[in-house]
Amino acid sequence: MIASTLAAIADGDGAFTIEKIAVGSPSSDEVLVEVKAAGLCHTDHASLSWKRPLVMGHEGAGVVREVGPGVIGVTPGDRVVLNWCIPCGACFQCQRGDTVLCETSRPAHVLEPSRGHAHAEGTTWRGRPVDRSFNIGTLSGLALVRKEAVTPMPAAVPFPAAAISGCGVMTGFGSVVNVAQVQRGESVVVLGCGGVGLNILQGARLSGAAPIIAVDTNPAALERARTLGASDTIVARRDDVEMREVVEAIRALTGGRGADYAFEATSLAALAFVPLLFVRDGGLALQVSGINDPVTVPMPWFMWNKRYVTPLYGGCLPARDFPRIFRHYLAGELRLDELVTRTYRLDQLGQALEDMLTGANAKGVIVFGE
Repeated sequence: MIASTLAAIADGDGAFTIEKIAVGSPSSDEVLVEVKAAGLCHTDHASLSWKRPLVMGHEGAGVVREVGPGVIGVTPGDRVVLNWCIPCGACFQCQRGDTVLCETSRPAHVLEPSRGHAHAEGTTWRGRPVDRSFNIGTLSGLALVRKEAVTPMPAAVPFPAAAISGCGVMTGFGSVVNVAQVQRGESVVVLGCGGVGLNILQGARLSGAAPIIAVDTNPAALERARTLGASDTIVARRDDVEMREVVEAIRALTGGRGADYAFEATSLAALAFVPLLFVRDGGLALQVSGINDPVTVPMPWFMWNKRYVTPLYGGCLPARDFPRIFRHYLAGELRLDELVTRTYRLDQLGQALEDMLTGANAKGVIVFGE
C-alpha cells in the first residue's frame, strides 16, 4: 500500500515547502505511524540548511496505523511517542549499552548509502526517495520508522505533551537525571530558559536540587522558569559576554564557591563554555544545546578539576525513560501541558518557527487532523 500525506520539506538551502509525499507500507521491522502532534525546536530550524531535501521534524507522537510482520510490542491503534535514538542493537556502542551513540542507526526501508546518508525508499517526494530528519521526520501526516523509534504511551497523555517529550523534555530531564545524576541538596545553574532549559529545571526540581538558579536575558523566560522549578533567577546582560556579573551572583547564592552543576541551553556558540565559570572547583559543566560552531575557551576556565561534557539526548533509553516521564506527568510532578504555549496547523509552520526564534513560546506544537 502506498499512502500520500502532506509534509514539511526542507530544501537544504534555508527554506521549506508543504507538499505531498508518498509513504509505503512497513517491512519486517518497521511501523507506520499516523502523526497527531509534532513539537518544534531550534534543530528543526537548523535542518532547513542541511544541504539536502528532507522531511522535517524530530519530535512526535501519534497512532500506529500498520506494523511489519516482524514487529512485536505495538499493534495498530496503539498510541506511541517517537524518538530519534534508533539503535541497531549490534554495534560497539549498542553492545556497551550506550544505544544513544549507535554507530549504524538507519532509517526505514534503507535503499543505499549516499553522501554519508542512508536513504529511505519507503518515503518518496516528487517521485524520488527523500530522507526523514533524524530518520523519523515527524512534520508529516505519516511517519514510516523502524520499530525501535516507537514507545507505547498511556491513553491519558495528550499527544502534544507526548510529542515534546520526544526530544526537548527528554534532553533536558535526562541530562539531569541520567547524565549528571544530580542528588538532593546539590546546586544547579541553568543558562537559557527555552524548551530544553525549562526541562533541565524540572529535572533538577524532581531530583531535589537546591538552590536551582535560572539565568536568561529574557525576564519573561525567567518568569516561566520560576513556575517550573527555579528557586532563584538572574537576568543576564547581553553585553556581558563572559557573564561576570552573573558569576558573582551565583557565588553569592552558593556559599561563595559556585554551583555543583551548570547547564548551557542557549544554542549560542559564544556561551558554550560559560558554564565552566558558574561551577565550583571540581564541578560539572554540561553543554546541552548541541552547539556545532567552532569556539575557543581559555584553559584557565577548567581550573581546578572542573569537568565539561556534551551529553547527547539526555542519555536516552526509550524503554526506561519515556515511561518514567509519563509517570511523573500523570502524577502531576512533571509539567508538560504548561510548556506547550501554542499549537499550530502544518500550514502555519512558518509562523510557528518565527514564534520559536523570537522566544514567544516555551514550546510550539504542530497538530494534525484538527
